[in-house]
Amino acid sequence: MKKCATMPALALVASIAFGAPADAKMGAVRVVFTKAALVVGGGVGHGVLTFEGRDHPFQVYGLSMGISIGGSVAKLIGRASYLHRLSDFEGSYESIGLGGALAGGAGGVHLKNERGVIITLHGVRAGLEFAANVSSIRIAFE
Repeated sequence: MKKCATMPALALVASIAFGAPADAKMGAVRVVFTKAALVVGGGVGHGVLTFEGRDHPFQVYGLSMGISIGGSVAKLIGRASYLHRLSDFEGSYESIGLGGALAGGAGGVHLKNERGVIITLHGVRAGLEFAANVSSIRIAFE
């Protein structure tokens, strides 16, 4: 059987194209977010980013446009990826989503900011809400 010479080359290209930058780091994220909506929704929350062994408290402000009704409180945990420095975490994040809660439930969110930081969160939500919308989230350190 003859070995394919293109396989090692494909593996190299895939690792370059899809691998994380060598100097990028990850941080753990915890967030509590309260939201109310009737077509246009708004929310506020607070959280903690654990990065390079230190806790960094932050505030979260959000606005959603689309089909939204109700209110909920979410307690989420996850990670922030592609951090090169602490200041990369602050900024505006975009998300398109569909979700809901009826008394309680579980859910998740995937956010990305202008510096390439990706926040992936999951957790529990309590309240009564249905949403299919585009959301913009602003994160600022306290």
